Amino acid sequence: MSSYSRTADRYTKPAIFFHWIIFLLVALAYLAIEIRGPRGSDSRVLWTGVHLWAGTLVLTLSVLRLLWRLWAGAPEEIENNRPLAFLARGAHLALYVFIFVQPLLGMLMVNAGGRPVTLAWTNISFTLVGADSIARPLLKDAHELLGNVFYGVIGLHALAAIVHHVIFKDRALRRII
Repeated sequence: MSSYSRTADRYTKPAIFFHWIIFLLVALAYLAIEIRGPRGSDSRVLWTGVHLWAGTLVLTLSVLRLLWRLWAGAPEEIENNRPLAFLARGAHLALYVFIFVQPLLGMLMVNAGGRPVTLAWTNISFTLVGADSIARPLLKDAHELLGNVFYGVIGLHALAAIVHHVIFKDRALRRII
């Protein structure tokens, strides 16, 4: 199924593009939700629109990223230490789950609140589920909890890349830039 040369030392250009554009969009989504402003303000409307756009693009690009990964594969793991390799695979799996589940939870939360997800500055809106006053607070709590947990997971992922580059002096970071 994979056409990727397992002897290749780097990720493919599309894989690198997906990694960094999704990173930037996740960062933008976090930024937008942190600085959005008080309810009813123009600032909140603007930054909520940015947040919804970023989340929708993360989900869309994540589907493309996963399809690319399934088709093209990935370079060989560089970790020879079994426990570290296990942790690295677990962290990457968690990040993949996050980039799919987090935007979906946000979309479902908006829909369960009785509104379609509307992408600002366009006529694009969509509804995945109907209004549900019981599910909405649960979805909201899950979306916020996952977002908070992933501050740490994303931070650990970045720290691991730096540790690989500075301390282990291996090619882990260079493979994705």
